[in-house]
Amino acid sequence: MSHEAARTTRIEARIAPDALAIVKRAAELQGRSVSDFVVAAAQDAAHRTIEETQVIRLSVEDQRRFAEAIINPPASNEALRLAARLHTEHVEMR
Repeated sequence: MSHEAARTTRIEARIAPDALAIVKRAAELQGRSVSDFVVAAAQDAAHRTIEETQVIRLSVEDQRRFAEAIINPPASNEALRLAARLHTEHVEMR
């Protein structure tokens, strides 16, 4: 199936004339139609947004702290024990 045949849904948007001029110019530079350019740009932005919410990036120092907490977890305190008890009572019982 060709890429064109897979397109079955239409999307509409209003755009300011100056923004449209920029989009048209960028599409021309890539040798694409405005529609193809906009769809590709929207998909790229969507992928980046999803990745940003699913991937946690830590500094080297934060990575070290995280690994240290896993290897040598701190002793549980009263708040943690209470949270575990409430979880058991209210979540695991269902």
